[in-house]
Amino acid sequence: MNPILFFTAFLGVFILLNMYISKRLIAKLDTKEKYKRYLRIFLVVNFFGIIGYMLGRYYVDIPNWLYFLFSLPIGILFLLFCTAIIYDISRVVLHHSPVSEKRRNFFKRSLDISSLVVATSLSARSMYEARHVKLEKINIKIKKLKKQYKIVQLSDIHIGGLIDKTFIHNIVQRVNALNPDIVVITGDLVDINIVHAKETLDELKSLNSKYGTYFIVGNHEYFHDIAAIIDAVKALGIRVLENENVYIGDEGEGFNLAGVYDVFGYRTKSYVPEISDALRNLKESPTVLLAHQPRYIEEVTDNVDLMLSGHTHGGQLYPFRFLVKLQQPYISGLNQHNENLQIYVNKGTGFWGPPMRLGASSEITDITLEPIT
Repeated sequence: MNPILFFTAFLGVFILLNMYISKRLIAKLDTKEKYKRYLRIFLVVNFFGIIGYMLGRYYVDIPNWLYFLFSLPIGILFLLFCTAIIYDISRVVLHHSPVSEKRRNFFKRSLDISSLVVATSLSARSMYEARHVKLEKINIKIKKLKKQYKIVQLSDIHIGGLIDKTFIHNIVQRVNALNPDIVVITGDLVDINIVHAKETLDELKSLNSKYGTYFIVGNHEYFHDIAAIIDAVKALGIRVLENENVYIGDEGEGFNLAGVYDVFGYRTKSYVPEISDALRNLKESPTVLLAHQPRYIEEVTDNVDLMLSGHTHGGQLYPFRFLVKLQQPYISGLNQHNENLQIYVNKGTGFWGPPMRLGASSEITDITLEPIT
């Protein structure tokens, strides 16, 4: 899409959201006009923050603290919009409810106050959740597996902007403390020009595991010179799985680890996922497939026991979960796709866009593969 057209459409959507909040929430509050004016001024300032975010992300090099401030308005506006919808519906229901005028006025004032308090509280909570990465522990039983293996999965880190060297350093320390057999990174690792990401990326050299670290590309790698990113990751000593597989563990007691390019490659006509190549010459052992987007599972054959994915961020801000569900068959956690195939979807170790998460915490996944006894 033409950048100017995208930028115009992007801002147009947010103008409409601002108009709805102004007309259906702020205008309906039972408060003095000057307070309504302050809230509308906040909306205008917030909107210019969104413009600053777009410029800072794609066009202008700005200080990290300023980028942080510019990153917040998109999330704040979205939460305000969701609050405005609930407020609007509640107000209409209250208006038609069979209660006395005095009681209706009391409920209306309570609705006004609680709506603003909830929007503020959710914004604060979501900022807290984005910076506190949870450890998700899960045991997955695999048919024909001979011994136990520990996989630590990272996904959707989105290096760039607010995901910096310190963030990655802390993640690496936590992963190493788990003493994994292997570490897998299931896409969207880099979300900036690789020239600006190398210092942060270098922190991944310190990842320690028995059989090494493995990486597949996600859709965001295609936006920032995918070939350069793959080369940079390889230079760290990390194995990039490009429609291929490797064997993990001792002969006859391990498992196949396969990885494919992302489905975004179908659009670019390059770096296209090929399941047949990824599963070629498999050993007689279980197979774990790395594929960035859960919807790739529709192309998976019966030769795969477990697929590890990311991409969805678990919805990142809870109401988005319903929109993501329109595109992806699975949003988070462990799911049984069919009799022979399971899929685990990591909610993302970092975040994209606003540094906010609500109902979908960032995660490091500690996966223990277990034999079925």
